[in-house]
Amino acid sequence: MINRKVILSIAKTHLLTKIKQTATAALGVTFGIGAYIIMVSFMTGLNQMLDDLILNLTPHIHIYNEIQPSKKQPITLYDDFKNSFNIVHSIKPKMNQKKIHNAYPIINYLAQNKNVLGVLPQLKSQIFYIAGTIELGGSLIGINPIEEATYFKLNDYIVNGSAEALYNSSNGILLGIEIAKKMSLNVGDRVQIGTVSGTVFPLKIVGFYQSGIADVDVIQSFANIKTVQRILGEPENYITDINVKLKDIDKAFLMAKDIEKQFSLTAMDINTANAQFDTGSSIRNLITYAVSITLLIVAGFGIYNILNMLIYEKMNDIAILKAIGFSGKDVQLIFMYQAVIIGFVGGVLGLILGFGLSHLIDNVPFETEALPRVKTYPVNFNFWYYIIGISFALIATFFAGYLPSQKAKKIDPVDIIRGQ
Repeated sequence: MINRKVILSIAKTHLLTKIKQTATAALGVTFGIGAYIIMVSFMTGLNQMLDDLILNLTPHIHIYNEIQPSKKQPITLYDDFKNSFNIVHSIKPKMNQKKIHNAYPIINYLAQNKNVLGVLPQLKSQIFYIAGTIELGGSLIGINPIEEATYFKLNDYIVNGSAEALYNSSNGILLGIEIAKKMSLNVGDRVQIGTVSGTVFPLKIVGFYQSGIADVDVIQSFANIKTVQRILGEPENYITDINVKLKDIDKAFLMAKDIEKQFSLTAMDINTANAQFDTGSSIRNLITYAVSITLLIVAGFGIYNILNMLIYEKMNDIAILKAIGFSGKDVQLIFMYQAVIIGFVGGVLGLILGFGLSHLIDNVPFETEALPRVKTYPVNFNFWYYIIGISFALIATFFAGYLPSQKAKKIDPVDIIRGQ
């Protein structure tokens, strides 16, 4: 067997003397890998943005007291009708407090769970936004702004303000953007809040909240939880909702069932609450990866065809090499080296091309009401996509060079020379 340095030198000479063919083969790899990087980065980035639109606003587990119809009606308590079949129409729900009993002990208990990332209390109340003689129905949610910003990215949905500004204001309100438009209000103005009991409170606007869902932005606003408790005249332990953020979202369903049994409360997990969205997200991801894999396969066949033609065009070189003493394995290695070099160079250029165009897309202006702080198209610069890209380039070119080089290995130089 000839020295590998000599074989590598011959491979380099072949590539450089046929620079146009080499460049064509390398560009085939470059555009294939580049297209894959652009496609998968943009599509997964877009999918992630759509997922965040729901996931950032939805707790993994939502705990609350649900209004339910009375299981036992007064007629069932009357002994004379004990063994009778009773039909009761228009069953009314029983009196049930919205307040979660022992909310803070429950919060402290859940916070000790090793799978729990954060447990946040909330206080929801029906209110009226008062503008002169006009009263607009709405909802005021009492929150801990800093924790909401930490675990549910509240700042991403705040326009002209911040969670910190709300936290530092004892009478501040984060007003829904659509409410502000209807009432022609600006940051720093005061808005009158009326409760169902008829009490009116003035609150200072410290920012606008924009979820991107018009039906939400036209009714929903936020204030400090203590502010809402004061408005409702309730004590500091008055909590209506508990939101749980988990480290592993897949455990939400089972944990929600355990919470319901343990505390006799309604616990809604994120998968149940957003079943349709979860299905749509899975289908989008499936399409993204299916298209990406197809793109790589098509690129692989293109690489194979180019290298196959390159080897068959060098039949005379193969005959000469064998005639001067190179073995079939030496000839195979020469073309294998060429294929791997083309794959490496083309793959690296493909990564550079993909990264460059992805970066360009990432800077194209894109504005959506769903995410007010998103200003450009979302692109996912996941390092693993680049590892997959260069790995595929090397593997594809290896097999693209191996298969035709197997034929070149078995070629009889006498047949080639006789054919000339």
